[in-house]
Amino acid sequence: MTPRDDRGVTGLSVSSGEPGRPSATSHAPVDGSEGAADVLADRVLATRPRLGPVRLVCVDGPAGSGKSTLAARLADRLAAGGTQAVVVHLDDLYAGWSGLEGDLWPRLSAQVLEPLRRQLPGRYQRYDWVAGEFADWVDVPVPQVLVLEGCGAARREAAADAALTVWVEAPAGLRLERGLARDGADMRTHWLTWMETEAAHFARERTRERADARIDAYGKMAG
Repeated sequence: MTPRDDRGVTGLSVSSGEPGRPSATSHAPVDGSEGAADVLADRVLATRPRLGPVRLVCVDGPAGSGKSTLAARLADRLAAGGTQAVVVHLDDLYAGWSGLEGDLWPRLSAQVLEPLRRQLPGRYQRYDWVAGEFADWVDVPVPQVLVLEGCGAARREAAADAALTVWVEAPAGLRLERGLARDGADMRTHWLTWMETEAAHFARERTRERADARIDAYGKMAG
């Protein structure tokens, strides 16, 4: 679950890109994701902003399903069309392996969403997975589109503000394989615990059922 180095991945990503972290995109799906990004870009631009002046796109789904790749493709597609898009990765806001719930959403709301609603820049404190503590602060400019990516991004608290919610899915075995290839085999216990936690979260939130669009394990539109 350690965050990725996102420098250069999207038109504008506010992930810190800490050196030495494994890339989340190195084992992520690429086939079909550009086509899906085209469809999603058109859909989000057809909506009205609901977070102040910002169109919020929530890209959710279980760990290892390909959310980061899709979010990057979508931001690139929007930027290519002249729309300023910023990607915020929840990996940078989780308080470690137990951070899916707790104060995650109140922090995100206070530090990023509410300022953007008021047309003010946001600023969140990035979690350092190596040190096991919160570290530097990351600025979030006011974009036309904010792509919020990560497990729990499309929880019910986001519904009133989201212009589009996207669910990305993949078989559990494939997701675990991708995750351990990225984070290392010694993270297996953490990954299995996280997978149980996220499954309970998604069942409670009915995230998949509420999504506006669904993307499969290889980046293709599934519904």
